Amino acid sequence: MGWLWAIIVGFVLGLIAKLVIPGKQHIPLWLATICGMIGAVIGNAMAGGLGIEETPGFDWGRHAFQLGAAIVIVFLVDALYTSMKRRKTEGQRA
Repeated sequence: MGWLWAIIVGFVLGLIAKLVIPGKQHIPLWLATICGMIGAVIGNAMAGGLGIEETPGFDWGRHAFQLGAAIVIVFLVDALYTSMKRRKTEGQRA
């Protein structure tokens, strides 16, 4: 059940990150989901490192770190994905 939750959380974080970043992101939905999953793991580590442990109720601080990490990762992966896609199409034209 842990993997299912990881995929669901990654999907939601990836979608929110794509909505928050201005402009159009060119990464596919499956890649945004993976970025969201990685962002959740990094955000949890950052929150734990800063002493934000699980609390009863909604963990606003931990989720803010998760979303922030997901936004940064989606932004960087989108730039890399777009660059690689552009190189591939330029190589096909030559």
